[in-house]
Amino acid sequence: MGVTEFDPRALRDAFGAFATGVTVVTANDAAGRPIGFTANSFTSVSLDPPLLLVCLAKTSRNYETMTGAERFAVNILSEAQKDVSNTFARPVEDRFAAVDWRKGPNGCPIFSQVAAWFECSKQDLIEAGDHVIMIGRVTAFENSGLNGLGYVRGGYFTPRLAGKAVSAAVGGEIRLGAVLEQHGSVYLLGDETLSIPSCTVEGDDPARTLAAHLEQLTGLSVTIGFLYSVYEDKSDGRQHIVYHALAGDGVPREGRFLGPDAAAAAKFKNPATADIVNRFVSESTIGNFGMYFGDETGGTVHPIAKKDARS
Repeated sequence: MGVTEFDPRALRDAFGAFATGVTVVTANDAAGRPIGFTANSFTSVSLDPPLLLVCLAKTSRNYETMTGAERFAVNILSEAQKDVSNTFARPVEDRFAAVDWRKGPNGCPIFSQVAAWFECSKQDLIEAGDHVIMIGRVTAFENSGLNGLGYVRGGYFTPRLAGKAVSAAVGGEIRLGAVLEQHGSVYLLGDETLSIPSCTVEGDDPARTLAAHLEQLTGLSVTIGFLYSVYEDKSDGRQHIVYHALAGDGVPREGRFLGPDAAAAAKFKNPATADIVNRFVSESTIGNFGMYFGDETGGTVHPIAKKDARS
């Protein structure tokens, strides 16, 4: 029987439909220096004995050191730690200089403000194609009570903040909108007076509803990212939930993508939309994004992501 061949990218995208948490796996090299990498291929295995597993690509620059270590730790990142995930997912020279960490009871690097952490002794290594499965026996752990950072279809999501947004919108008609980005440009509809794409909520999954609407509107693949703005517009009596989203390559069927300068100079349908687009343009230049809570005239912005989280 022949081996079935799949397009690796298509298979990876299909695997990405499964929502996971985000972890950073850490250990020490032979000289006692900390090493680590971002991983969402983590799961609990057993309570008795206490076992967990993570998967490590054989192409990882940490492969030899990590598989040779007798102990490792798994840090489950919290909702506010997208920047930590991005740091440890990239070939940054001194990753640990960018995070607050300490040594665990058995010496492995443990991060501050994580949802939970587990320090493990190496139980087993199992060959698994282009990865190796590292099974660890938990020797120490801590659960902070913070909610974990989510990841699905190439983008982060924050369950607590999403729930808060939907709860805040209960009691009025909910309108979903998107700051849809493609290589730094933002997607807008209209000719002289522009607007961001929007739709009404259908069902109990706002992100899925919005993604379907955007894909039908543009004809492009769309990944919904983090919440960008949650506000009540007293002028129309609606609650608005706006997400940041990423569009795949291509020309949209309707509307167009405008670069930052053109978007900042555009005329918009209403002041709330102008504020959203102008904030996006401003935040893009410095690489820090936030989520707005309030109404159409005033509110607060909560920092939730850095520019690297958009990859």
